[in-house]
Amino acid sequence: MSVEQLVAELCRQAKEASRRLATAPTPRKDRALTRLAELLRREKDHLQAVNAKDLEAGRKAGLSAAMLDRLTLSDKVIESMAAGLEEVAALPDPVGQIDTMRRRPNGLLVGRMRIPLGVIGFIYESRPNVTVDAAGLCLKSGNAVVLKGGKEALESNLALAELIRRALAESGLPGEAVQVVPTTDRAATLALVKQERYLDVVIPRGGEGLIRFVAQNAAVPVLKHYKGVCHLFVDRDADLEMAVEITVNAKCQRPGVCNALETLLVHREVARSFLPRVAAELLSRGVELRGCPLTCELVPEALEAQEDDWPAEYLDLILAVKVVQDMDQALEHIAAYGSQHTEAIVTRDYGRARRFLEEVDSSVVLVNASTRFNDGGQLGLGAEIGISTSKLHAFGPMGLEELTSRKFVVMGQGQVRS
Repeated sequence: MSVEQLVAELCRQAKEASRRLATAPTPRKDRALTRLAELLRREKDHLQAVNAKDLEAGRKAGLSAAMLDRLTLSDKVIESMAAGLEEVAALPDPVGQIDTMRRRPNGLLVGRMRIPLGVIGFIYESRPNVTVDAAGLCLKSGNAVVLKGGKEALESNLALAELIRRALAESGLPGEAVQVVPTTDRAATLALVKQERYLDVVIPRGGEGLIRFVAQNAAVPVLKHYKGVCHLFVDRDADLEMAVEITVNAKCQRPGVCNALETLLVHREVARSFLPRVAAELLSRGVELRGCPLTCELVPEALEAQEDDWPAEYLDLILAVKVVQDMDQALEHIAAYGSQHTEAIVTRDYGRARRFLEEVDSSVVLVNASTRFNDGGQLGLGAEIGISTSKLHAFGPMGLEELTSRKFVVMGQGQVRS
């Protein structure tokens, strides 16, 4: 069987299973999620033994420390996966909900019912915990899913898939509803995004190169974000102590993720008091600063920023810093260089906070909080399958509701159209 035939068969099986899963009762889906959480905890040693093979191969292949960290199924990661499943199980099931029921002049009742998207193709890079997050969200929202992970995590993903199938089968649900593509052949990714007969949507999650490849080659709709160029604007009347804490958290807590801070914008009226303070904290944590001329004057350790620093997603301990004349210039900079991912402001002025919320066109906009909160779990979704910056049909972290659509339902009493 060729790679193309293999992928097509997996998608066909998922499509068939999706019909049963779409109408599965909520208690049965929740039982599968909690059973999978139990299996993850019980089979922790086995999962970590399999994961060790991926880690060893990754070290030999020269993966960075950050990539190896993402690949590791530690005790903490496994417990987080299990707890996430239990949290998703506790969330309301969106499938079958009917809202906006209205009576038309002819007596018809017209409403809209939430339904699963169908079969989701999910393509992602070397984080095996994402396998469980995606499967759990798709299961609860009634969607079948075909998972194509990175080659670095293949053994871990296959071991996790086996537990997922067991949990589904033991709960009376079709195991074929969650498929993992069992090959590292790059042709499998191209084959997957071409499955318009079986897939309803493709969601890529990873680096910009992967996402652009999927968007350019897919024969089905794609929910995506290319990169996270996240900004923090420190306004003229900001609480500077708060601003320092937020800046350090947004940049340093996990610099290699898409909601990490990449550009700091500082109002000129507080630049001389704020920049030396925040720079000292950032430099002590190994952050390289690349600044505008005034930034370099106030922080001698900063390097001079180049034009390509402003749209950069570093995913590293590097931060671009620019002093702006006012809020208008901050908004113009964000509009010119942002990626519609995450932007934040630190201010004590209610009017400017509201203006920032209204005018900034990003999937999550925050006031007096770290950009790191653009995350499904942090925003109360239980987990997320990704963050969409494409607006159609979801904008921001995609949880259960974002994995559904709505169809019209009509209740009549014999009406006919004249």
